[in-house]
Parts: sequence; structure tokens; C-alpha cells
Amino acid sequence: MKEIILYTYGYLVFFYSMALMFSYVMLVILSFRETRRSRHSLSDIYVKKIFDNSPYTPGVSIVAPAYNEENTIVDNVKSLLSQDWPKFEVIIVNDGSKDRTLEKMIEEFDLVEVPYLYKQRIIAKPFKRMFISNRKEYEKLRVVDKENGSTKADPVNAGLNVANYPYFINTDVDCILSKNAIRMCVRPMVEERNVIAVSGVMNISNACKVVNGELIKYSIPWSPIPLFQTLEYLRSFMIGKMGWSHINAMPNVSGGYGMFDTEIAINAGGYSADSLAEDMDMLTRMIGYCCDFDKPYRVIQIPQTCCWTEGPSNLRMLYRQRVRWGHGLIQTFAKYYRMMFKKKYRQLGLITMPYLFIFEFIAPVIELIGFCTFLYLAFTGGVNWGTAWIIFLMMYIFCFQLSFVVIYYDYLQTRMRGWSYLRLVLAALLEPFFYHPFIMLFSLRGYLKFIMGKRIVWGEMQRKGFNNPNSGNAQGQADNSPGPDITIATQTTE
Repeated sequence: MKEIILYTYGYLVFFYSMALMFSYVMLVILSFRETRRSRHSLSDIYVKKIFDNSPYTPGVSIVAPAYNEENTIVDNVKSLLSQDWPKFEVIIVNDGSKDRTLEKMIEEFDLVEVPYLYKQRIIAKPFKRMFISNRKEYEKLRVVDKENGSTKADPVNAGLNVANYPYFINTDVDCILSKNAIRMCVRPMVEERNVIAVSGVMNISNACKVVNGELIKYSIPWSPIPLFQTLEYLRSFMIGKMGWSHINAMPNVSGGYGMFDTEIAINAGGYSADSLAEDMDMLTRMIGYCCDFDKPYRVIQIPQTCCWTEGPSNLRMLYRQRVRWGHGLIQTFAKYYRMMFKKKYRQLGLITMPYLFIFEFIAPVIELIGFCTFLYLAFTGGVNWGTAWIIFLMMYIFCFQLSFVVIYYDYLQTRMRGWSYLRLVLAALLEPFFYHPFIMLFSLRGYLKFIMGKRIVWGEMQRKGFNNPNSGNAQGQADNSPGPDITIATQTTE
């Protein structure tokens, strides 16, 4: 009986792996087609001139929650204010910080408290006060002070309650935006019909040089954990999300950077205040709202890098991040499982959620059981080592080829010196042994915490700051991401 169980399980794992590899190949093909489709015939200079001079150019609200960010808040706010766009506002939501985050903003930007009629269109923790700047160069800045909401979703909801424009960007104060980030995301919003969300590519900034909130030099990290994350982000956006975008089946728009239709987001109820995967949760709610009211929708991933974000620089911070992602993933399925396999919810119900459940949610469980089974068979002499090595090498080479594709694509985009990419190639070779096992275990830990009913909150990230002499112009630890990504297909942020 034992042999039959092991034999059956072996075949199930084999066919599961083949199906997963086939899905990756399809995503590569779809991402290539989407990248070609997203190429524009009009030059960026011409489009910029149109947007800068048109009276119909839409306004954009940038909403960024801040909790205990005193080391980086000034540089980050300056970065958000430096957007090359004629009509936008920056809304910083101080989510009950216990350090000098608010005081530093008051001092640097000459903020004053003003009376404000706060209308709670979306439920959030109590609003305290509103600040604006006395200085003309910071007239686009508004700071909301509120009680702590424990998750990122709550302060973003508070920011939406005071947003004035038809589109909003959800980002984090530890993120550095490219100057044309708004223009790159607004463009598909106005060029295509029924677009409710646009996702820009995010990258790791831990080894980048930042001066006065502006990224002036892009560099690939030397530190192992940020280096592995750089490769992970590239796979997620350039293969996973670009492929999903082509068939309008995007699983999420990264919480680190994404643009949304403000009205639809509010009508959908905003972010779930208790969500730990707010990026996936928000998009699921928005698509669900469109499907419930039979509204057409489109979610787009663009291939341009719009945002650079801090990545956890040590294993402890990575553990906290990925446990939260794992907890958020199972939380999302627990809330929206009724949408699965329902034609009413279109690609979300028929493609995206079933795929995420089979190849994202279940994957760590299968990996752990498979590894334990392999160890048992190895010690009991039940392994055909010749066949095992062939299967291992085949899958290892396949995974390396996927990583190499995105490494080469990033090289074509940035044109950095080739030797810099040797670090990414080395990371691709070592990732299955020294990084992925931790991701699997941390995700399972997140599942276990959810099952046991343990509460996870949005905690401090202990950032070093850009100008810290010990930081080497790198950013500190963060909890940002492109999405809950256990395999390569998707990735979630805070």
C-alpha cells in the first residue's frame, strides 16, 4: 500500500511540475506579445507636450501611508513631489507614527494645521487633522494625521477619503518614483477604453544612489537577499504580470506602485481594512464590482520601470515580509473563494483565481511534502538516482533559462555594463538552493498563522535612510513587493 501511495504521489508531482512549466512557457510567450503591443507609435516628447498643454489632462492623487518613517520621510516626500505632471497632489497619511515622522515633515515642509471637513466615504480609523504647506514649492503636499490602523490598507482608505482627482496612485513613502511615472501610467488610461488600473514595473533600490529623493544611479545589489529579490521582481513583472496583462487576467497591481480609477475603487468599497494583501484584495474587489454591475474593465501592466523600492536586507526582515504575504494570500482566498470557477467573474473567476490556488497557494505545501518524501526514499533506498538527476537537471536548467530571459531583457532596457549582470546570473544559479527554500518555509509559516488565528500587523521596517553613512547610499529594510509571489507568475506590497 505504501508503494502505491508513493508511486501515485510521484506521478502527481510529475504532472503538476509539467503543467507549471507549460504555464511559464505560455506566460513568456504572452509577455513577449504584450510588450510588443504596448510599444507606442507616438514619441514620449510629443505625448508630454500634449498632456502639458491640454485642458483635459486628468489630475492624479498620490497616496502614501507612513508609519515610523523618520529616517527617510523627507527624501521620499521630495521624490513624490518631483513628478513631471501638470496636475497632481501628494497625500501623505501619517498612520499614528510613534517616532518623529510627522514632526520632521512639519519642520522640513513648513506645514500648518488647517480646518478640514473630513468625509468618510470609505471606512478607516479616526481622522485627527490635516496639514498643508506654507511654501509655494510644496503646495501640492497634504498630510493627513490619523490613528494607527495596523495594516497598510487602512491609511490608504483614509487617503482616498481626501483625494480630489479621478485617478490615484497607491505607493509607499519608501519608494522612489521616476519623474515620468504618472505620465507612463496615465497614457494607457486615456488611450484604451475601460482601463480601471495600470501597474508599472518596480525594482529594488538597495544599491541605487539617491540624492534629494531622486534616483540618480541604478545599480544591482551586492548583498545576497536584495540581489535575489531583484531577480524575483524582474521575473514577476516582465514574465508574470506582462503575460497576465495580455489576456486581461492580472492577479494584482503591486501595492508599491499602481494607478487606479478613484471612483471605481471607492464604489468597490476601497481596501479591506484588515487585509494583509491589499494589492490583490483591492484589484479583486474592483473587478468583482465591475462584474457584478456588468461593466467592462481592463487592467494593464506596462513594461517601463516606474518605481524603485527598498527590499529586506536581512533574513529576519525577509521572514516578516513573506510571512505577511503568505498570510495575506490565504486570507484573500478565504474571502473571495466564491468567485472561483464562476463565469460571471470572467478571467478572474475562470483563470486567475484557479491558477493562483493551484500554482501559488498549494505550491509550498507540495514542495514541502515532496522534499520530505524524497528524504524518506533516499534513506530507505527507494530513489532511482540516475532518473532523479536527469529530472533535477532538466527543471534546474529550465528555471535558469527563465531567469536568464528577464536578465537579458533588463540589460537591453538599462544598458548597464555587462559584468554587473554577472551577479544576477550567479543569483539565478544559486536561488533554488539558498533563497527559494526560505520563501517556501516563510509562506507556510504565514498559512499556519492564519489557520491558528494569529494576528499580523504592519510593523516597523527599521530603515537606514538614504544619507546614513552606514547605508552606502542603499536603502534599508522594507516590506514592499510586487505581489504575493511564491512561484514566478505573480507578486503583493506594503
